[in-house]
Amino acid sequence: MGDNVIAVRGVSKAFAGVQALQDISLEIAPGEIHCLAGENGSGKSTLIKVISGVHSPDAGTVELGGETFTKLNPREAIAHGVQVIYQDFSVFPNLSVMENLALTAELSDGRPLVSWRRMRQVATQALEKIGVEIDLEARVGTLPVAQKQLVAIARALMSDARLIIMDEPTTALTRREVRRLFGIILDLKARGIATLFVSHKLEEVFEISERFTIIRNGKHVITCLPEELDRKSFSTYMTGREFDETRFAPVIEDASPVLEVSGLGHDNAFEDVDLSLRPGEILGITGLLGSGRTELALALFGALKAETGEIRINGETVHLNGVRSAIAHGIGYVPEDRLTEGLFLERSIGSNIVISEIDAFVSSLGVLDQRKADAEAQRWVDELRIATPDPENPVNTLSGGNQQRVVLAKWLATNPRVLILNGPTVGVDIGSKHDIHRVLRALAAEGLAVIIISDDIPEVLENCNRVLVMNAGRIVSELDPATTDEHDLAALMSEDVDATSKGA
Repeated sequence: MGDNVIAVRGVSKAFAGVQALQDISLEIAPGEIHCLAGENGSGKSTLIKVISGVHSPDAGTVELGGETFTKLNPREAIAHGVQVIYQDFSVFPNLSVMENLALTAELSDGRPLVSWRRMRQVATQALEKIGVEIDLEARVGTLPVAQKQLVAIARALMSDARLIIMDEPTTALTRREVRRLFGIILDLKARGIATLFVSHKLEEVFEISERFTIIRNGKHVITCLPEELDRKSFSTYMTGREFDETRFAPVIEDASPVLEVSGLGHDNAFEDVDLSLRPGEILGITGLLGSGRTELALALFGALKAETGEIRINGETVHLNGVRSAIAHGIGYVPEDRLTEGLFLERSIGSNIVISEIDAFVSSLGVLDQRKADAEAQRWVDELRIATPDPENPVNTLSGGNQQRVVLAKWLATNPRVLILNGPTVGVDIGSKHDIHRVLRALAAEGLAVIIISDDIPEVLENCNRVLVMNAGRIVSELDPATTDEHDLAALMSEDVDATSKGA
């Protein structure tokens, strides 16, 4: 017991009569990489806040450094080596990397004057601890997601951390960036620093974790070693449901392509892209960050004007002069970041669903038929199983998976011919991920043409009937998922483009 960095004993916590945690126990040893897994709403975040002193448990104790707490505050948790890196990293976007790293030390030392020389030295040492180089003068808000995360990790290690809690650390990272993060976690392990890795990405938790603890509906389900579970049993423990793991078997209409692209290009983003898409197909487009996949998606949706090539809808050349033009031609787009690009977070679920077709509910006098709009919203809430007691609730009250279903409903309501989804299951739990895939397969079966853009290799292999690989702005390979394994696809994504082209 004394060998544990932390031991949670019989912790329970309720909010306004809702039991968030019930009799949860958890132990983590020095240097251990422990995965805490559970669906959205399972109680993971509440447990993190109990461990970090944000919430006091109604029952149970937390043991840190041989000391037992029935109530723990954040200062005490930090003093005992607990550091939390939240999904938003809790960095100051308007401050420089140096200021984010060193300002806390300046304040805690009670210095009356700031020494920029001293701050630079502290920040440099913090980055050296994790072996990375980042421009100290750069504003954190301008950094890529992966570098923001590295700043947060470096800052956490400045406080003699013994346990670092990473809350969904890979949500917005590419596979290459995940590899780098895992290297840092293994380095922390070698130094005796434990990691509580909070995630629901199966391929990642099996790769990095030494033990799993799975919770569901606020209750402990199982703690075990990775070799005691496979992906199917892991999903079942997390969700209480069993999923069909079969690959997508399309029934493609014997029809001409609904979408054709020839020689499409945009300077410094992508070039010479050819593709076609028939009704009933799910086409996967994958590649690492910077491969041009997102820019291609934006060009197909009219949000980025292609400089070369042509786009044909049902055999006719179209000029997509903007998003409205794409919508008019039957193209829908589920964006990569639903929070900033896909939703009006303070508005109701219903308003978010009908916004793309709002003109259909407005009379010639400019009067909104609210009853029709509400009926349409309810139809999609029911059809996509959006978990809400009332569509009038703000969309920010939903879990990530249900928010993604709202974005999907918004575009399906426009009755598109082609639906492009950029990272359709980023940041959603296993249950919601399977449900979204089920919906996409059903839509394809009804004749919708679907494009999934993702670097989630299992996602594209299991749900697409063809996969295009992008590298350095070019499509370098077309694959049949039935004859392609995850390792081969990952290798193609990261290959040098010149070598790939010569071997094509």
